[in-house]
Amino acid sequence: MLFKKTSLKDSYIIELELMEDKRGFFARSFCQREFEKHGLNPSIVQCNVSYNKRKGTLRGMHYQVAPYKESKLISCIRGSMYDVIIDLRNDSPTYCKWMSVHLSANSYGLLYVPEGCAHGFQTLEDDTIVFYQMSEFYHPECSRGIGWNDPFFQIKWPIRDIIVSPRDDNYPRFKKDNS
Repeated sequence: MLFKKTSLKDSYIIELELMEDKRGFFARSFCQREFEKHGLNPSIVQCNVSYNKRKGTLRGMHYQVAPYKESKLISCIRGSMYDVIIDLRNDSPTYCKWMSVHLSANSYGLLYVPEGCAHGFQTLEDDTIVFYQMSEFYHPECSRGIGWNDPFFQIKWPIRDIIVSPRDDNYPRFKKDNS
């Protein structure tokens, strides 16, 4: 696995090192020791799958607050997506910054989302499937969100015809004290 730092503190794009032959390839997508070596949370307690029927589906911007902050390891196992992280950690040098990456089933890359960051994505193809590995169990009482279209962040979503849930469409605007 190749760990490539992003513009946000403690966030990484992880590229698989493919061992290929005539059958296809083999690659590790997770290694506790390598995550620890890079200072990342290696705990995985829950895995989730998100199936998205239509291109333009937007999910986010989600996170959990203390005492159940979570890190996420995101991969696209069918289709493609535009993945976004917002740094909500008050003590981070990249506080209030966001970054994006394209993930696809054909590129085999993963995105590590550190604790204290909001995460969301928009699908770029019909029938896109996203696989999440979570460091913490879901705790609805600690679940939070920020509006996907919050003018404070000015995220540039690639598809204007957005399909979004009422919950995600009604998250509050960002306030610097909500992390």
